[in-house]
Amino acid sequence: MSTTTARGAARPAPAKGSPRPRRPLRTSSTFNFWLFTGPFLLGLLIFVYVPILWSAWLSFFEARFTVTPSVFTGFENYRVMLTDDQFMGSLGTFTVFAALIVPTTWALSLALALAVNRLRFMRAFFRSVFFLPTAVSYVAASLIWKMSIFNGVRFGLANTVLGMFGVDNTAWLADPNPPWYWLVIVTVRLWLQAGFYMILFLAALQNIPRELYEAAAIDGAGPSWQTFRYVTLPQLRATSTAVILLLLVAAYQAFDEFFNLLNKTTWGRPPLVELYYKALGDNQDYGAGSAGALILTLLICLVTLLQGRFMGFGRGEDAR
Repeated sequence: MSTTTARGAARPAPAKGSPRPRRPLRTSSTFNFWLFTGPFLLGLLIFVYVPILWSAWLSFFEARFTVTPSVFTGFENYRVMLTDDQFMGSLGTFTVFAALIVPTTWALSLALALAVNRLRFMRAFFRSVFFLPTAVSYVAASLIWKMSIFNGVRFGLANTVLGMFGVDNTAWLADPNPPWYWLVIVTVRLWLQAGFYMILFLAALQNIPRELYEAAAIDGAGPSWQTFRYVTLPQLRATSTAVILLLLVAAYQAFDEFFNLLNKTTWGRPPLVELYYKALGDNQDYGAGSAGALILTLLICLVTLLQGRFMGFGRGEDAR
């Protein structure tokens, strides 16, 4: 038995009892989009955007020991924070921290990337070794630095090594004069984040065309400093700008190492630690803490935009 198609050609009819071929299930692309991104966007809305809006709302109210205030104070909380010596001093602490951590991390991560990129064997091994500290908790690393390496007694690793050269024990974290605590904080942050930025630089190095190095060699450029200065470094401009932006934002958000290394000391507090004690201290002033958080957010945005504009982030090669 056969059937006739629209063009008149005969084709055999399907046998009785055989299942008909099913059409593929067609789902809407919009439905697929919300299916995969919906849970993430819902979590982002609940745990990020709603707290930000709530904090902005609290900053205009007197909110002590409560997050549902009723007394509107306008910009009074902002005035209090901008005239608070401890909060403004914490911004100065950030300036010192950024001046120390940003260039050192940039230089160390770039040096590691250059060294790993030149390897001819075991490149994957060393890349993994340098990247591994990024998986360590900031709290755990801070406690190791505080209790094992820079604990201030003669049994600490740092004092043991210095004692071999006749140097007396140093109280690394107990005395701000001299401020040895900066050495502890900067080294733990370097160890934790240099590997991540090394991966960014390594990816950029591997994307540089080999023809540029060959042309530089034909023009008489040396194999080391001249090639790095005139070929490698210009090709890393976009990556360097992105790395510096990320380092600046991360420096503004420094909290774990300061909080765990310096405990409740009144010196050496970055902005987030100062806001933590402002909002969760004895007075629990959520209004002033929220105002300080908004000031810090605006400051991060301003510094990021100025730094990106200064380094030409987002512009094409012809516009630089």
